[in-house]
Amino acid sequence: MSDVFEGYERQYCELSANLSRKCNSIFMLPDGVAEEKKEKISEIESGLEDCDALIRKMDLEARSLQPNVKAMLLAKLREYKSDLNKLKREFKRITSGNADHAAREELLEAGMADVHAVSADQRERLSMSVERLNQSGDRIKESRRTMLETEELGVSILEDLHQQRQTLLHAHNKLHGVDDAIDKSKKVLSSMSRRITRNKWIVGSVIAALVIAIIIIISFKISHH
Repeated sequence: MSDVFEGYERQYCELSANLSRKCNSIFMLPDGVAEEKKEKISEIESGLEDCDALIRKMDLEARSLQPNVKAMLLAKLREYKSDLNKLKREFKRITSGNADHAAREELLEAGMADVHAVSADQRERLSMSVERLNQSGDRIKESRRTMLETEELGVSILEDLHQQRQTLLHAHNKLHGVDDAIDKSKKVLSSMSRRITRNKWIVGSVIAALVIAIIIIISFKISHH
């Protein structure tokens, strides 16, 4: 998504610098080239419309990104809007009749010194646009790096949670096995207890029978004496 914004931004900076050069070149046109002047004015008007369209596209693209990236790009977009408004005011001043004539006369009188000054201003504007573009690219790269690190951290956390889940499931299975063993032990102990009780009754019965037999034998002997 940020690549799309960067593409719009590059187009805007190039178009803005080109429009600035065209605005400055109108000053240098002589009075006898009205058609050429109208053509350049038409080109500038079309270019300003394209700039507005690019500004809108950048605004939509910036608002679709993550909050930290969006805030940075919207701040940059406000600067571009301010530059575009200045360019529109300059174009409006150029296209007004009296202001256009006075400005042209002033530039013609100033000669080559003004031409060099205009060129320097164009270079400075272009240099600032390129610098802002580079800064924007660096910020976007940093944002990408941060997002990748966040994504890696999220994946690591998910892997840890999966491992913990497997550990809990394994422990649950072990506990289930222990419960089964306890149930089996209870059944064995219950069976042993029943056997012990039954054996006690058998032993008691045998002892009682022996006691009775002994008593009978003793009684029989005593009665025969």
